[in-house]
Amino acid sequence: MRRKDKQIHDAGEIESIINGATVCRIALSLNDMPYLVPVNYGFKDNCLYFHSAPEGRKIEILKQNDRVCFEMEMDVEVIEGSSPCKWGTKYRSVIGQGRASFIEAPEEKKQALDAILAHYGGHGSEYPEKTMDAVVVVKIEIESLTGKRSGF
Repeated sequence: MRRKDKQIHDAGEIESIINGATVCRIALSLNDMPYLVPVNYGFKDNCLYFHSAPEGRKIEILKQNDRVCFEMEMDVEVIEGSSPCKWGTKYRSVIGQGRASFIEAPEEKKQALDAILAHYGGHGSEYPEKTMDAVVVVKIEIESLTGKRSGF
């Protein structure tokens, strides 16, 4: 990280950003062509989880390349400056990398969906078998994380 003065070293603060953000952006790549997609997500045991329809661009890319990068931020505010080059942004953010895999086992899939619901204040419940069969759940095992803040 270039700006070491903005780096977050405290693991608890990094985790609070992951738990407090509302959107996670997942960066994927295939044949040197990047693809970025926002997802709803859950976080548990150093893993991120998101759900998807069983087909689409992100699913096709993940089947061929399981390497991902992800980003989430919170407390974002543009700070007006006295001149155009003096403007800034207040924020707290996390960027990480990991490997994605598809969850097949019904109980693990349910636990992942519960983690996603819990992230947004919901509570896990029983999921109809038809729903479970129609949704793909992706697990990202986090390999690295960095946190950064400005204006705090």
